[in-house]
Amino acid sequence: MSTLGSAVAGVMSLFFLTHRQHWNKWLLFLLIELLSFTSYCQTRHTSNWAVLVDTSRFWFNYRHLSNTLAIYRHIKRLGIPDSRIIMMISDDASCSPRNPRPAQIFNNPYKPSNLYGESIEVDYRGYETTVENFIRVLTGRLPPSTPSSKRLDTDEYSNILIYMTGHGGDGFLKFQDENELSNSEFADVIEQMWLKKRYHEILFIVDTCQAASMGQLVYSPNIITIGSSAVGEDSLSLHVDNDIGVFMSDRYSYHASEFLKGITPESRQTMDQFLTICPKSQCLSTVVHRTELLRRPIRTVPVTDFFASVRHIEAGPIISETPGNQSMWIDELQSSPQMPKRNLEGLHYIEPLSV
Repeated sequence: MSTLGSAVAGVMSLFFLTHRQHWNKWLLFLLIELLSFTSYCQTRHTSNWAVLVDTSRFWFNYRHLSNTLAIYRHIKRLGIPDSRIIMMISDDASCSPRNPRPAQIFNNPYKPSNLYGESIEVDYRGYETTVENFIRVLTGRLPPSTPSSKRLDTDEYSNILIYMTGHGGDGFLKFQDENELSNSEFADVIEQMWLKKRYHEILFIVDTCQAASMGQLVYSPNIITIGSSAVGEDSLSLHVDNDIGVFMSDRYSYHASEFLKGITPESRQTMDQFLTICPKSQCLSTVVHRTELLRRPIRTVPVTDFFASVRHIEAGPIISETPGNQSMWIDELQSSPQMPKRNLEGLHYIEPLSV
């Protein structure tokens, strides 16, 4: 061993002997932190939720509705059901007298696909889209009479996508030109969610002017923030349609939608790839993100952890729908050690209704 190495070893030994009690405390602290981090890394989320918010209204903000609906269509295709999607939109453009295509919304004039279509479920419509309702949804502080379809019933194992689009400025986001959500309010809301164990990880995307300011003050763990424009920059629109006289989408949201078109539940693309979907040459604004609050490397986070539904499949008995096998599968269920004992007497099949 070199002289320097011997000296360092000697100093460390002397420090350990003279500060043994404090050293033991530090070792215990580091061990607890290591076990906590290991436990977190081994914990997977068990559910996926989404909160999609169009904070604008009026016909000339058509693009904000199409932004929101495009994200909605992709996450539904990837398996997140309406029961786990909270959508807040003004919903005034789809059936506006100015709309030459009633009940139809598009984000691209060249490859049109109706984003409104069928089976759309809006939870907060029109004047229900407020800062107060948004905060109440995230924190769970809703009146007891609120139906489950309007509740974000998440827990500490839930991954949440929060997507917002509209008009904003440095440190605020406008809601329908009536009130504002500040970045400090939003940061405190996320902290409340963390303290109440309402999420596992959050992906927060905001597409507005000076969007990065909305994520600047967030300090809670396990959140990725993405803003479509830096402080002092505008978020620009794309695809004007001369037939309707307004822009059809915003640049960042459009490129996010195009990226998601190639995603399937089995895709292996990661979030570090998603962060590069709209370079300045395409967005004409600087996309700003924060990943330091996440407790795992961003390159290891699948895109599907936020945009698709986690699926837990367990094998179970195959139940025939023929009355002749009724007694057989009831006996099988009753004798199964994995099934709780229930009173299955009186179960019977009914004749199918004629159509």
